[in-house]
Amino acid sequence: MKHLHIDIETYSPEPIADCGAYRYAMNPEFEILLVAYAKDDEPTQIIDLASGEKLPEWFVQALLDHQVTKHAHNAVFERVCFTMWLRRHTCIIADDEWLNPMDWECSSVKAGRCGLPLSLKGAGEALRLSEQKMDEGKSLIQLFCTPRKVRKGSENEGLFGELPKRVQPSEYPDKWETFKAYCIRDVDVERSIEEALSWYEVSDFEKALYAIDQRINDYGVRIDLDMVTEANRMDILTKSRLSAEAVTITGLSNPNSGPQLKAWLSERLGIDIPSLTKTTLPDIVGEARRQRDTVALRVLQIRAEMGKTSNAKYDAMLSVVGPDGRARGLTQFYGSRTGRWAGRLIQMQNLPQNHIGALDTARQMLKAADYDSLDLTFGNVPDTISQLIRTSFIPSDGKIYAVCDFSAIEARVLAWMAGEEWVLDTFRQGGDIYCATASQMFHKPVEKHGQNAHLRQRGKVAVLALGYGGGVSALDEMGGARLGMTEEEEADTVKMWRNANPGIVAFWGLVEKAAKECIVYKTTRKVETPHTSVTFRMEDSTMTIELPSGRKICYPEAELHFDREWACTGQTAAQAATDSSFIKKEKPALHPERHYMDKGASIRFMGTNQTTRKWEWIETWGGKLTENIVQAVARDCLAETMVNCMKADFPVVFHIHDELVMEVSSEDKLEEIQDIFAIVPSWANMLPLRGAGYTGNYYYKD
Repeated sequence: MKHLHIDIETYSPEPIADCGAYRYAMNPEFEILLVAYAKDDEPTQIIDLASGEKLPEWFVQALLDHQVTKHAHNAVFERVCFTMWLRRHTCIIADDEWLNPMDWECSSVKAGRCGLPLSLKGAGEALRLSEQKMDEGKSLIQLFCTPRKVRKGSENEGLFGELPKRVQPSEYPDKWETFKAYCIRDVDVERSIEEALSWYEVSDFEKALYAIDQRINDYGVRIDLDMVTEANRMDILTKSRLSAEAVTITGLSNPNSGPQLKAWLSERLGIDIPSLTKTTLPDIVGEARRQRDTVALRVLQIRAEMGKTSNAKYDAMLSVVGPDGRARGLTQFYGSRTGRWAGRLIQMQNLPQNHIGALDTARQMLKAADYDSLDLTFGNVPDTISQLIRTSFIPSDGKIYAVCDFSAIEARVLAWMAGEEWVLDTFRQGGDIYCATASQMFHKPVEKHGQNAHLRQRGKVAVLALGYGGGVSALDEMGGARLGMTEEEEADTVKMWRNANPGIVAFWGLVEKAAKECIVYKTTRKVETPHTSVTFRMEDSTMTIELPSGRKICYPEAELHFDREWACTGQTAAQAATDSSFIKKEKPALHPERHYMDKGASIRFMGTNQTTRKWEWIETWGGKLTENIVQAVARDCLAETMVNCMKADFPVVFHIHDELVMEVSSEDKLEEIQDIFAIVPSWANMLPLRGAGYTGNYYYKD
């Protein structure tokens, strides 16, 4: 046996969606109920542990055998669950050991690499497999895998203590047989997914990186439970006080109710208020200020303070943290098309920033439950508690954090990919990219704290907003309006930035042209720039972009999309795709081979809509493809740096975007870590990388 395909069904009183796989399996009442497996190409079998069957000795040995590759969908779940089972039922592994992730392959990660949904059901449907995940699973999991639910008024009410905590197979034998068939089907679908995606080759580096990711998640990050518990309690107390104050001021039964508060404000201010949203509230506050209505302003301020939803992260920490005070499973490997990690559970990727200076003082007051001092010193208590969220993550005893991130990584990678030499020279010379950009745009020297300093902010907004083909709306969203720029000034800024960055602008066009030609010609197209190249291919119906590292980004079922069809006399489809001179006809009667698009036609592919979460057509273009490429290359830089840090014995505890957080023994390790961040990958010749960071006794935004 070389391969063992596995799926399990389990029981735990913990809600896995809130607590994650690690805490779920660490619960003392956790059990494995069913184990479906298939050896190599043999039919799938089932082991019914819940009905008294035993896990065979050969299976236990296979879990430990490095020569046997274990396959599962979302393999971290099976690996963690079997780790906990082995700890409790054998003496094979110690309490601080985990099954080796190098021995596991995850079809969910494989699906992510190929641009497909991560779920077994979603991936199977996207691949149109002949055999799909069974729909009965959700209700059966609710029945057998969660604590027994006794309806109020039922004959069993009040007898819960006498009943087993979970529903037993013998209570619903027919449903249990269906559940076993469901478990077997999951293995069969997982095997079909792996077979369908066998065309995608995974490098040894990516396999090792997956194992490193799993080890980071296994180790977890320590939570300051004293602070988190008090923050959670104080947030509840604060919101209770604010709610009572709002009731007193307004006389409303529930001032947190949108309709009630909207009606109260409309009557008080004498204006029509359609809604209380982020877009309408600034205008309402402005009207209250114009009328000098301090009462309405206070009510609006209370609403803003009570709406500090980021403080819910304290609840998430308490839900996730294990008995040893560590939170695990906080990152999802290959959480996006570009290969970047995604946040899970606590959602580390969108932690609120901290702007208060005296973090030590604020933490001490919070841990001491000194509400009055917090209020007196920092004012808005909910906001202060929100700004302390990052500081909840603390190093292990005897260690400190070394936090280091890449400086302006996307701007560096974009300039390197496009061959924009003046930008690269700015980074190589240690210059300020925002000042340099403003100087290029306005043709005058701009210094951060010197001449024309006011233009630096416009340079900064332009750098952040315009690198991927964005225009006035992108500039406005990034902060153009907040700078007081008119629409005309924003349009001028877009034009000046593009004039200053001709290489980047050209790169968007080259990328889009290569993608379209790749789709039409069904052949390879390469975009080469002074320092690197990317290669477009059609692999069956999937368009892939091979990055400088050799890794690929995938766009399933890529095609050219058009709203109107054009006729062209005497041209092939390939010629029409890149030739703007063909004849347009409004309602042509065309041969199937004569359906063409104009030059501005879009590229589309099948993907998960980030708003609807549905598998559907997604349109893309040169600027968006450029963004994908740049973010994927930045991810590959971080991956190489992560591996180098681990090799140098700087264990990564967690990471956010382009930042690594490591536990080290002393402050003097930071310089060595920053040197590692400056190491350029072998595939990224002439890319100027630089890392900057800090050390401390807790995590924060420097």
